[in-house]
Amino acid sequence: MSVKAAPLVALTGATGFLGRYLVQALHAKGWRVRAMVRSLPMHEQLADIRLELVPGDLGNEVALTRLVSGADVIIHIAGAIKGDADSLMRTNYGGTKRIAKAWRGHAPGARFISVSSITAREPHLSAYGASKRAAEEVVMALDGNWLVVRPPAIYGPWDRETLSIFKAARLPVHPMLGDKASRLSLIHVRDAADALCALCDGGPKRELLELSDEMLDGYSWPQIVGAACQAVSCAPRPFHLPPALVVFAARLNGVFARARGQVSIFDEGKAREILHPDWSARETHIVPEDIWMPKITLSEGFAETAKWYHEAGWL
Repeated sequence: MSVKAAPLVALTGATGFLGRYLVQALHAKGWRVRAMVRSLPMHEQLADIRLELVPGDLGNEVALTRLVSGADVIIHIAGAIKGDADSLMRTNYGGTKRIAKAWRGHAPGARFISVSSITAREPHLSAYGASKRAAEEVVMALDGNWLVVRPPAIYGPWDRETLSIFKAARLPVHPMLGDKASRLSLIHVRDAADALCALCDGGPKRELLELSDEMLDGYSWPQIVGAACQAVSCAPRPFHLPPALVVFAARLNGVFARARGQVSIFDEGKAREILHPDWSARETHIVPEDIWMPKITLSEGFAETAKWYHEAGWL
């Protein structure tokens, strides 16, 4: 008697921060994972997990066809988080357009989950947000069983982008880049991965969802700074940076990065994102509670993350 194979998830971005945790979550739930990768060896988080690998990238239509063929679910995470407007649009919009084409052409019965960003809600603020909104519109214009998911800022062990929050918490004073009244949603990477894993099995179709931890209305900058300081055992001494200074610093950082031939994530667009007053999740767009609920509070998540940074020698 033949044994039915476990369901298959085709995944882009498997070697990235969120992708690695998602692979672990899928593996724990019994899914087979086929991942498109640009290079080897694999990250140590994935060393003990059996994956089917497809060499290639979002520009390779042959690889995308191989990736999606026979899949039950396709999860598209891969993309660029920094670069000029043209390169971001080329990767985030163009890459999504190509994998969506592969989905409709070669696996039309599969569930397609496109992982976007909460910044797509305000595409005028940054080239990144504009590229993610354009990518969303590609998916939402199609027929089929699709879902667009917007995570907020994601943190947790192994993340280098939020490391600066914890480094700043160890300074004698603690700069706050946004207005005191601003609201910012956050989510631990394991919760974000578990949400995507849960959405593979069910939940809404043809909808846009926003992720968040238990605090749907987000956190103020004083709350975030306070939680980071508590995690590194420092007393908070916050001071507010004027918005004009934040924008100027971002511009200056961009100039220095370009002079070194580098691309910085902290550019003028990122400054405008930071200064935006409301990145809280909208209750009308959250994942239904019978599908998924967050488990990790900010204080728990920050404590774990700071401990990991310290033990890894990053902090």
